[in-house]
Amino acid sequence: MQPILDFRSVSKVFYKGDTRVHALSNVTTRVEPGELLAIVGPSGCGKSTLLNLTAGLMEPGVGEVLYQGKPISGVNTHVSYVTQRDNLLPWRTVEANVLLPFELGPRSNVSSSERRDRARKYIELVGLKGFEKHYPAELSGGMRKRAQLARSLVYEPDVLLMDEPFGALDAQLRLMLQAELLKTWEGSGKTLILVTHDLTEAISLADRVIVMSARPGRIRTVQRIELPRPRDVFTIRFVPEFGEYFENLWAALREDMHQGAEV
Repeated sequence: MQPILDFRSVSKVFYKGDTRVHALSNVTTRVEPGELLAIVGPSGCGKSTLLNLTAGLMEPGVGEVLYQGKPISGVNTHVSYVTQRDNLLPWRTVEANVLLPFELGPRSNVSSSERRDRARKYIELVGLKGFEKHYPAELSGGMRKRAQLARSLVYEPDVLLMDEPFGALDAQLRLMLQAELLKTWEGSGKTLILVTHDLTEAISLADRVIVMSARPGRIRTVQRIELPRPRDVFTIRFVPEFGEYFENLWAALREDMHQGAEV
């Protein structure tokens, strides 16, 4: 099967004035269609850079990134990107925010009635039914994250990119939204790439976990997570295999933790 994403010997260097920051070095990996891939590593190791390359927001300095066998050139309109900040437009209601991708993205030919139907579907799916006419300022942090997720799903992208989507939330709300995410993703056939600092989150959700080294980011190890699906994020951490996966991943990660630094 052809991978949906193919990173081939990718390196990336940034320049800040006279400072040269080597973010990625010789990263090679494939992402299969329908896979849920988690990427972990110390701060500044290039995790978000991998997502930006996938979205076509930047180009690799060396190597190439292929989407369905073709090099990504310009903005990749087949992916949706959930950033760390929700970026909801404060002057638009939840419904209007969720509908925004149809005004900007590749699905502009979708009829008005289908747009509204999809918006209602995903607003209900993330648990915001009844809040369609509320503005972001009237929502809690968790509800804003739910609205952001609905907005990312509404035009039904092939690939969903998520950059620390739940990192700023309290532990209970984070678990609830992880459960919502799994319920949305499982059986959808969509590909999901999740950047996280949380090993427990990575193991609970992913089919595979990539551990990046300290900058310049390289792939230190890849761990396949062979826990049965569907998964219950509230109980999965108590199965014996979970602890084994955690120990293996932490052993790879802790070697570089003291070297991690923000870019």
